[in-house]
Amino acid sequence: MIVAENVSKTFPALAHGQQSHFKALDRISFSIAAGECVALLGASGSGKSTLIRMMCGLARMDAGSGHIAIGSKLALQGNRFSDEIAQTRKITGVIFQQFNLVGQLDVLTNVLVGCLHTKSTFDVLFRRFTEAERVQALECLDMVGLGPQAYQRASTLSGGQQQRVAVARALLKGAKVLLADEPVASLDPESARKVMDVLFGLTKELGMTLVVSLHQISIARTYCQRALGMSRGRLVFDGPIADLTEQRLNQLYGADAQELLMNEPPAVLHVNESQSHSLVSA
Repeated sequence: MIVAENVSKTFPALAHGQQSHFKALDRISFSIAAGECVALLGASGSGKSTLIRMMCGLARMDAGSGHIAIGSKLALQGNRFSDEIAQTRKITGVIFQQFNLVGQLDVLTNVLVGCLHTKSTFDVLFRRFTEAERVQALECLDMVGLGPQAYQRASTLSGGQQQRVAVARALLKGAKVLLADEPVASLDPESARKVMDVLFGLTKELGMTLVVSLHQISIARTYCQRALGMSRGRLVFDGPIADLTEQRLNQLYGADAQELLMNEPPAVLHVNESQSHSLVSA
């Protein structure tokens, strides 16, 4: 479902008052099968967010880089967007830490934003959505346990509920790949559990592919079978989450590894794979 080959990204930087360069990504290569749930791990500044921006087509790679393909369609080739990138964006949903909702609008309208790529500018300005689109949006809200909140203002929801609205928006878009960039970093443990239950349930029930950037090792171990570990722009681990030993975590997080593990909350059991994500509590 996702193939990244020789992905590199360099940003201009200042060092000691002189123009320099910062290597955010350094020849990253991996492939992810359809239906996999993969944790993207690494310290702040390791390149996780930059990599997610590349995969969803929000940023270009360096000239001379390889390519990124989503669902057999080419998204990026070197430092240019592919002619097929519109097709890859249609099947890719992105969930950010900040939720990116319009607080003054109701929850249903925020979800309907997920189908804007199929609408004209006139329809967008006047919020002209079809009855079928509204029904589908309500179904997506039911999937994430927020059907009763459809007509509330988004600003009245808790942080965890707002993040689930963002998940529903990606569902309405018809995404087959979910890229989540620190989706639970700003949430309390219980809200984080509910959001991860939804994400995990969707990948299992709908066969979606999930790549989730996380700082919480316990959450990664609870929900993901595989991890991609990054350090200073390089991919230094790619394997089963069970193989993330203390030594490998030290490689990823350096001096912060011990403190990170000490402050980790105990892992929680995720939803059973056969359990419907529609049963997630509101």
